[in-house]
Amino acid sequence: MNTHYRDTRKIDPTRGATLGDGTPNDADRIEIGPTQLAFREWEAAGLTLPNLANLRAFRWRRLTQHIVDRDYGGLLMFDPLNIRYATDSTNMQLWNTHNPFRAVLICADGYMVIWDYKNSPFLSTFNPLVREQRSGADLFYFDRGDKVDVAADTFSNEVRHLIAQHGGGNMRLGVDKIMLHGLRALEAQGFDIKEGEELTEKARSIKGPDEILAMRCANHACETSVKAMEDFARANAGNGTCSEDDIWAVLHAENIKRGGEWIETRLLASGPRTNPWFQECGPRITRPNEIISFDTDLVGSYGICIDISRSWWIGPDKPRPDMVEAMKHAVEHIETNMEMLKPGVNIEDLSRNTHVLHDKYQAQKYGCLMHGVGLCDEWPLVAYPDKMVPGAFDYELQPGMTLCVEALVGEVGGDFSIKLEDQVLITEDGYERLTTYPWDDALMGL
Repeated sequence: MNTHYRDTRKIDPTRGATLGDGTPNDADRIEIGPTQLAFREWEAAGLTLPNLANLRAFRWRRLTQHIVDRDYGGLLMFDPLNIRYATDSTNMQLWNTHNPFRAVLICADGYMVIWDYKNSPFLSTFNPLVREQRSGADLFYFDRGDKVDVAADTFSNEVRHLIAQHGGGNMRLGVDKIMLHGLRALEAQGFDIKEGEELTEKARSIKGPDEILAMRCANHACETSVKAMEDFARANAGNGTCSEDDIWAVLHAENIKRGGEWIETRLLASGPRTNPWFQECGPRITRPNEIISFDTDLVGSYGICIDISRSWWIGPDKPRPDMVEAMKHAVEHIETNMEMLKPGVNIEDLSRNTHVLHDKYQAQKYGCLMHGVGLCDEWPLVAYPDKMVPGAFDYELQPGMTLCVEALVGEVGGDFSIKLEDQVLITEDGYERLTTYPWDDALMGL
């Protein structure tokens, strides 16, 4: 069942001292956010903006409650996406993924402290939920050299004092991703280190009302950007000079124009490079009468991931019958599997009851049937039956989960693949399809 959630708040991105999402109407503010182009497009589309103060409070409460439920003294996070979730602040996100200079500690009483880059503690001061800004969590060799252990000892001692003050002295500490010296230093302080990634993934899996509004806005911005990419591809692909990179660059540019942030992969390919899948875009010059397939993997407006896939036929001739058959089979796969989605359904039963791809497509089917999505691809993963590990995802779907439903259809040794993916929201009585971008008419045989 499809259920649509809407409210009646109007957006007025220029009203008074605040924008429609409750953030300061200040062009010089530190906090990043959507552009005026995005606000205008969302208003024209009748979308409602999230209230970011409410969004941040919801996430903070989720994390704090999960800490308390597990009887931890606190949760220490290094993953940039978990830090974004906890604080809604950013700092050189991609660089931070391989140079972990940021950390956030949330104590059992909700007291939250960030360790940021030494010259930029001000980047989270817009959020009153972040009670302190510090520095000193950069525990990687490039930055600390042969004295990483000294920095780790200092940092871990600060964590111990904070847990004594705000975690009741409970030395059970959830940690997500940490450098080796940091882990050893925390254990030397007497901490009992617990799996923090399990906590953060479960907390992030349920989206609050304002997160859903943010995802609607981000989806509109992404689909608008995809349309610009499609228009460019149809106007230029096959002209003898247009490369895969030329096409993919349009999506990047349009995403940034709307306040989007980055794209996690380069998954666009044309013609025979679509098979096998996972060849990333490059300098290949596109040709007439080929398929272009892509997967957005896009971190867009408000830092929300919109992960959708499409395959397009670039003529001028009609696609071959085997291409149309594969496209229709991929659509059937997505549509049939989507109809299983509702609260209370066991995630592993989704695997057991999946629509079965034809034998000729089995060897190259996608890596999963579905997966969660929020600030990036998130828990849970719904595996195909032959890849399912019993007990790994023995949980039920709940309202507020958002999932991506996948299909990859191509034969071993073939000269094309069809890649499709839609994003959905689990509602109180079923699901709502958030993705509205159409299937390609030519590949559908229309």
